[in-house]
Amino acid sequence: RIDPARANCEAEPGAPPVSGGNTIYLAAIDRAGNIASWIQSISDIWGSGVVVDDFGFHLHDRGAAFSSDPGHPNVLAPGKRPYHTIIPGFLQRGDQHIGFGIMRGMNQPQAQAQFVSYLVDHGMNIQAALEAPRFTKMTLGGCDVRMETRIDQATRDALEKRGHFVADVGAYSGLMGGGQAVMLDAKTGVKYGASSPRKDGAAIPEPDPYFAPASRARKR
Repeated sequence: RIDPARANCEAEPGAPPVSGGNTIYLAAIDRAGNIASWIQSISDIWGSGVVVDDFGFHLHDRGAAFSSDPGHPNVLAPGKRPYHTIIPGFLQRGDQHIGFGIMRGMNQPQAQAQFVSYLVDHGMNIQAALEAPRFTKMTLGGCDVRMETRIDQATRDALEKRGHFVADVGAYSGLMGGGQAVMLDAKTGVKYGASSPRKDGAAIPEPDPYFAPASRARKR
């Protein structure tokens, strides 16, 4: 509603569409080599509405995933945690220590398993493993599976021949979830960061000393 030719003196607030819950994943390594692997998700449309004082993050509403059936394993009860898909991960391979996470609901365990396979079975680095093509299944039953179009046609044809229903979802689909990863090589002390191109995110290194305040720079 912006008109470059005429000022709007009665601008009203817009009504952005509600897209459901939202999730972020953060991984970080400090100077001592400690790794944090952290997911924050409000799960559904309204979230919890409660912000933790002095820290600024919302408590999620995953308690809504409990069952009200008294005979169900996931029934609401004291001291229990609900079924959910919040699974920030850690991986150690020799001197390599990795913190990683991939978002988007039921896709999380599937995408994380593929990420680990790309690292361990295919020898990729953490950035290549996040970017590599993936598949996912977002339903509990049936033979449907979603695949990025970068997976070769021969593989998709072979799956369909076996009775799977393959749906193409684009080369870098957000349905596969965005993800981040950090890695510390304890032998060399080098730290690495990686971010998936499927969503907004970035791998941000600690600034070099030349970004220090002028007073600190002069003391050096």
